[in-house]
Amino acid sequence: MFTGIVEGVGDVTQVTADEGGKRIRFSTPAWAFEHGQSVAVDGVCLTVEAFGEDWFEAFTAEETLAKTTLDSLEAGDVVDLERALQPSDRMDGHIVQGHVDTTTEVVAIEQVGEDWRFTFALPAGHEQYVAQKGSITLDGVSLTVAAVDDDAGEHGEFDVAIIPTTYEETTLGRLEEGDAVNVEVDVVAKYVERLSTY
Repeated sequence: MFTGIVEGVGDVTQVTADEGGKRIRFSTPAWAFEHGQSVAVDGVCLTVEAFGEDWFEAFTAEETLAKTTLDSLEAGDVVDLERALQPSDRMDGHIVQGHVDTTTEVVAIEQVGEDWRFTFALPAGHEQYVAQKGSITLDGVSLTVAAVDDDAGEHGEFDVAIIPTTYEETTLGRLEEGDAVNVEVDVVAKYVERLSTY
């Protein structure tokens, strides 16, 4: 489990095709890794299979590649990184599983004073999970939905406000209109829907 508070960014240093998926190596801050440890990469929970002082390598299965932006990663790309939550850690974001639900794209980016307002397309089939003042995870970053417009675009749109720290210390500051991001909707919203249905 994660919180969506990105601990650092890393670079993709190697992408290798492997049976049933891809093996990807990432540079990282000098973290102490263990075999089998979970690390969220752009919000996708990956398992450390090999590691060194400032890198780790993980296998990404075809299903993960099909549902996330990891399939488009190339050497030199920058990614958001977060290690799994420990029981003694503070919960500064919200519950993030690292199980990406879908992807969506940036519709607009506008600077408002020192902050930034990003508009994203509501992901088809997941509109019901995106609520004003609710939580959402984009590329591994825990964010609060600032506004939802169900009538905009094809399936609607939603806005998030990005503070300077988040803009500068995550990959969100590198996004441009049309870029794709990984989306994990709030797991609590999914459970509420499931409980109300059955």
